[in-house]
Amino acid sequence: MLAIENYGRFWRRDKVYWGRGKNKGHLKGELKRNKSIEVDFRDQIGIYVLFDANRRPLYVGQAGIGNARLFQRLKKHRSDHLSDRWQYFSWFGLRRHNENNKRLSKHQKPTSAIRMRNRRDALHETEAVLISVVEPILNKRGPNWTGSKEFMQHLDERVPLDDSEMLGNIVKTIEGIDAIVRKSVSAVR
Repeated sequence: MLAIENYGRFWRRDKVYWGRGKNKGHLKGELKRNKSIEVDFRDQIGIYVLFDANRRPLYVGQAGIGNARLFQRLKKHRSDHLSDRWQYFSWFGLRRHNENNKRLSKHQKPTSAIRMRNRRDALHETEAVLISVVEPILNKRGPNWTGSKEFMQHLDERVPLDDSEMLGNIVKTIEGIDAIVRKSVSAVR
């Protein structure tokens, strides 16, 4: 059993659907190698790190002590003394996801015991968290995760695209049209 069950690295604050009105928002992620597994990590417990625009770590916090889960803690930082300082966040969660219903397990709690297989696993996991957060330039191999699953940030259609993303979509559309036109022209010849 590992302590860190899943994690997300460098998710963008401006791409989180924080909610409007009665909609509470979400913190969805897609399994890195299987986009069909989409999980809401709003109620995750664990550690999170806030980063500035240059991905420098600014703040490390805990989610799960008391009732404040990951989404609540991040949402609070949108209006506290850190509000204008952070653009990215990484999180390292203790609650595993249930692949069948794509929800977080209710079994892991902040007070639940964690048993590592051995000290080597504990060292690998601690090193992996630090390498993921700090991204030291001389670590060529990268983090040695031993069973934890990485989730990529889900992009909700309700969150507006920024200019570079809109431009990228326009370029892809033009390239697609260009490919169709070239195919049609070569078919006519």
